[in-house]
Amino acid sequence: MTKLVACLLAAVLLMTGAPAVHATERATPDDTARFLAGLRPSAGSPLVPLTKTGVWQRHAARFDGAFEAKDRDSLSRIRAFAAKEIPQSDRALLYFFSGPDFLYANAFYPDAQTYVMSGLEPAGEIPRIEELNARALEYTLHNTERSLSSILPLSFFQTNDMRSHLSSGPVFGTLPIIYVFLARAGKTISEAETIVLDQDGNIKQAAAERKSEEAAAAPQDGVRGVRIVFSDKSHPRQTLYYFSGDVSNEGLRKSGLLKFCGTLGQTNALIKSASYLLHRDRYGDLRDFILKQSTLVLQDDSGIPHSYFDTSKWDLQPFGNYVGPIPLFGNRYQASLARLFRGPNRKAIDFGVGYQWRRNTSNLLLAIKKANSVGSSAAAKVAQKQTSPLLAQEATN
Repeated sequence: MTKLVACLLAAVLLMTGAPAVHATERATPDDTARFLAGLRPSAGSPLVPLTKTGVWQRHAARFDGAFEAKDRDSLSRIRAFAAKEIPQSDRALLYFFSGPDFLYANAFYPDAQTYVMSGLEPAGEIPRIEELNARALEYTLHNTERSLSSILPLSFFQTNDMRSHLSSGPVFGTLPIIYVFLARAGKTISEAETIVLDQDGNIKQAAAERKSEEAAAAPQDGVRGVRIVFSDKSHPRQTLYYFSGDVSNEGLRKSGLLKFCGTLGQTNALIKSASYLLHRDRYGDLRDFILKQSTLVLQDDSGIPHSYFDTSKWDLQPFGNYVGPIPLFGNRYQASLARLFRGPNRKAIDFGVGYQWRRNTSNLLLAIKKANSVGSSAAAKVAQKQTSPLLAQEATN
């Protein structure tokens, strides 16, 4: 199905079919997330009647099975690995090239106070499930399942499929998928809003909602995204930002994304299934920023080339097996990385991740900046909190 046909079908679904249930009130973000994730919303939600339909119940059953398998085979193992091997902190996490993948961000870095994610896919608008007719609702649930058809059995989104699935329909963009991952991770969403990031790195609330084909185009008023505030039993307040846009040198110079990230102080970083873009000079600005801003970087071999990690500044710990790139990226083989993985310090992992997603062929590199290279980052972070309106607000909420 082409993107044009998908858009036309979505438009038809909006205009045809009997109304699902007439709702006189808006569903909360948390109830919407739970509904899309195949979990029952709170009692009294306008979405409760929709959970009695066969369409939703089949959707819930499929997601119950898929996420149970994902947790058993992968996520539970990653959480155990992270608790043992990754120094955990509440530092902000930078996860560029992520798309809507909160699934792995949360598994590797559960304690981050702030998650900053980005991708080319549109963020979308706040879903209004209660306003959909029956056919549009069925299309939305089916499209949500299709959007997760690669990351659940594998460990990454397939870019072309994701663009098709997330750019059309009455409910579109990365936000519905992020909602699903938050709900399935046991998070409770308290706030959700569409935002715009200006060239100075300032966040503003998006002035108006746009249709899918408009939101997928490059915005003229800044980098569009979403901001979601959520919590769980162990974390009273966490915030996720997703920004849609080009993070090449040219794209970053037109946006305020790095300025915004710079207000967060020293960060952690996750890079996975990133198409080896950080191997290219045209992404050098982002590569340099991650190396400067991050205290800890966890990545597979599609991230920053091994040669950029100066061993006088970074401690490097390899995990798994480096067997080289998949054929699509065969020219990105790193001889120096192969030597590191052949060394005596390599540790095994019992899960698969990245393009080489099978358990015995996956690799991860944990890079931790040495104390003398971090310098006075702790003091700098305190100073940033005193001067940054964003961090001051987060600290007081």
